[in-house]
Amino acid sequence: MQLTDVYLGLGQDTLEQLLKTVSLGKLRSYQLFDRMKARLHLAKLNADTLRKSAPRLWTRLENGEQELAQELAQAILISHMDMIVAVLDELGIPHEDGFFQKDLDAATYLTGGWRERVYEKFNGRFPRAVLLFYLNHLAFEVARDETMFRPAE
Repeated sequence: MQLTDVYLGLGQDTLEQLLKTVSLGKLRSYQLFDRMKARLHLAKLNADTLRKSAPRLWTRLENGEQELAQELAQAILISHMDMIVAVLDELGIPHEDGFFQKDLDAATYLTGGWRERVYEKFNGRFPRAVLLFYLNHLAFEVARDETMFRPAE
């Protein structure tokens, strides 16, 4: 499984919802704005052009563009650091403002049923699409779990 599979597993509608939650201000704060504009092949990056780019981005993800998947994930996740901090705190994973220490084996904190527990606790508090994306991203990146988590609505 690759990161593009997380997007594809959640569906094109979820990608569109995720793009609506990207904070352009956070991209600027983390000095990712120009890099994202270039990666997304956009002459101008704003909420409207980002939203309208969804069909093209979906095609690129279907074609397996891993670098796009990684940078898009970074843009989505930094826009929701409050959620990341809350989830990591809930799981008891040590972090510094949502970022892991380099030598940390966070997989040891992801015990049976962790995605279900976290989803139940935070669904409604954070956007569903973002929460599902983060839970699947965390499972993929940290635990190398290739099972897609998609609870019924």
